Amino acid sequence: MCCNMFKYIVFQAAPLLTGIAVAAAAYAGKFGIQAWQTFKARPPRIRKFYEGGFQPTMTRREAALILGVREGTKIEQIKEAHRKVMMTNHPDSGGSHYLAYKINEAKDVMLGKIKNGGSAF
Repeated sequence: MCCNMFKYIVFQAAPLLTGIAVAAAAYAGKFGIQAWQTFKARPPRIRKFYEGGFQPTMTRREAALILGVREGTKIEQIKEAHRKVMMTNHPDSGGSHYLAYKINEAKDVMLGKIKNGGSAF
């Protein structure tokens, strides 16, 4: 009798537990869909770059923008930023000679080697 009662309770509880599991899966799916829609609706995080050409004489501000550093950056950080930018824009790796010149000029202006930043181009 005890064994039959246990089977009866298990068989009665199985549909209830199945219903609870289906409801939990539905709520999880609803939450997942809402989270995905919120993620897709947010604006993309695009890094803003300086829009515009080069100035006739390079200033410290323009040099800092080219190297991606602040105007009061330490010498070691300026050299490291110059190295990173030159690795991607070097003429030997498909970069432009003009851009490489401007990057080198920006480093010289930031390090104080060029006062007026006179350009040969």
